[in-house]
Amino acid sequence: MATITGIALALLGNLVFVGGTVWSYGDAQRFFQHPARVGMVVATVLLTISSLFSGSSGMSSGLREDRHNRWIIAPLLLLTVVLTWLPPYLDGRRDLWTLHWPIVPYVGLTLYVFGGVLRIAPVFALGRRFSGLVAIQEGHCLKTDGLYRFIRHPSYMGLLVGCAGFVLIFRCWLGLSLVGGMWLVLIARINAEETLLVDTFGEEYAAYRRRTWRLVPWLY
Repeated sequence: MATITGIALALLGNLVFVGGTVWSYGDAQRFFQHPARVGMVVATVLLTISSLFSGSSGMSSGLREDRHNRWIIAPLLLLTVVLTWLPPYLDGRRDLWTLHWPIVPYVGLTLYVFGGVLRIAPVFALGRRFSGLVAIQEGHCLKTDGLYRFIRHPSYMGLLVGCAGFVLIFRCWLGLSLVGGMWLVLIARINAEETLLVDTFGEEYAAYRRRTWRLVPWLY
């Protein structure tokens, strides 16, 4: 169970995210008139509340951390800020570079929810072993069942799918390029993480890596 501080930070993060998105859109009343945008807000709140019960170690550096990989935090934060601002701005304020098929926001909401679930499910599966840093936690052991039976980094895949869904909720095809930029940063993160895991678990992880995919089964 999360601490009071953790709960407060999660609520503050939700407020900043939703508030920033509505502000970027430019018209709060019109923002909440579309079911897909309302669904996005509800899903964000519910997923955040659920994550408070995951038991993750937060940003713990654990027993051993690859500190050289911390550089990705800055570009990820920058991409997140731009992703939060640009699609709603182009949709609500400008109606510029947007897709006009009515189904697009609903496709986006579906991807956003699916990606959010895929993002936090591994957090529950790993519990205290999950950290926002590239680190080995106390009592760390490999997780190779469930979602991890098929892909090695389901949480990163969930993040990318959720970001793509967010962009499409606001019909912003241009925002997909930002998701591509996030993918490039995450590849660097994945490389560092897998190097640390091979160094820690040796052939056990090497064998696991040979029989699984990084992000998408049978593709990558």
